[in-house]
Amino acid sequence: MIPTHLITGFLGVGKTTAIRNLLAQKPEHEQWVVIVNEFGQIGIDQAAYPETGPGAESGDGGLKVQELPGGCICCSLGVVLSATLVKLIRLYKPDRLIIEPTGIGHPAGIIDTLTSETFAPVLDLRAVICLVDPRAIEDRRVQENEIFQDQLSLSDILVLNKTDLATTEQTTRFEQAALGMFPPKQLVVRARQGQIDLDLLALSRDGVFYQQELTGHHHHDHDHDHDHDHDHDHDHDHDHDHDHGHHHHHHQPTGTTPDTFAADALQKVQPGQPVQLSGEGAGVYTIGWLFHPQDQFDEAKLVSWMDTIPNLLRLKAVYRVRDQWQFYNRVGSESDRFPIAYRRDSRFELISPQSFDDVDALEAGLKACLKGAD
Repeated sequence: MIPTHLITGFLGVGKTTAIRNLLAQKPEHEQWVVIVNEFGQIGIDQAAYPETGPGAESGDGGLKVQELPGGCICCSLGVVLSATLVKLIRLYKPDRLIIEPTGIGHPAGIIDTLTSETFAPVLDLRAVICLVDPRAIEDRRVQENEIFQDQLSLSDILVLNKTDLATTEQTTRFEQAALGMFPPKQLVVRARQGQIDLDLLALSRDGVFYQQELTGHHHHDHDHDHDHDHDHDHDHDHDHDHDHGHHHHHHQPTGTTPDTFAADALQKVQPGQPVQLSGEGAGVYTIGWLFHPQDQFDEAKLVSWMDTIPNLLRLKAVYRVRDQWQFYNRVGSESDRFPIAYRRDSRFELISPQSFDDVDALEAGLKACLKGAD
């Protein structure tokens, strides 16, 4: 499968510069393809990427840049994106694919395309990277922008770029806010002038770190899938060994990972078989469940279940209903819910001042809300 990377961010945050820095670290033998989407009718960003190499025919590697101006590939150019992907995959057989959407687009549609039945067998969508400017913490217009919020919700990795221009207080405040987001981010990274590590591209959406593909010891093989053994134990420092016939000692890229990301649990989730996590501290008790991205819920049943659980301080959830995700938030007996651009999984977190007496019954009630559970 082809490692595929979606690098998002609001207007002017430095996406093109960051991608150029990644390209500077590209192994010489690899063929990369970059798809650049500009909202304007006159494409300019492509000029920032110098194409190199003769292309796939020679097998020597290189870079192909494909521009899609005149609209948003998340919306009006969705069909064009699909056709472009098919063409580029067949013609260039890339070792890696990078997509830079417009800064004023909703990236949810791109993720839906990349993970659709058409492309899921071919493209391995990695952790979604979102660049943010920490100074946005003080810009209400940006904070309240729906597209900005969607970009944050969809991202697995947040890169706080332009920290050389932001104050220490602005960077720290945004970082603390990012580490407290629900659902949690996989990694929060600081950067200056778009200088981000190539190792970020080796992170999957569920926290697996594919160090082997960055060692340069082998060329990407398009005639077979790269299946990894995820049925093994993982250390808490997130070192991962993958079944490639030999093993490496792996290190996560530099950054901060929230304790609530639960990478080990995400790698164990199977459709219809959630992973349960629980804890206690400071006089409160928590229990939560992680569900597979394929699991879909009957919203009426689920909301009824969430609204009627007694003795809760808080209940937070993101869950899939058909092809959309919803965010649910309950404090005491008051609750609200709204659509969210999140796409990684479904998850529920219950917080109570007392221990949960019948966890099995709670889980059975939750699983009964799955579509097709009758």
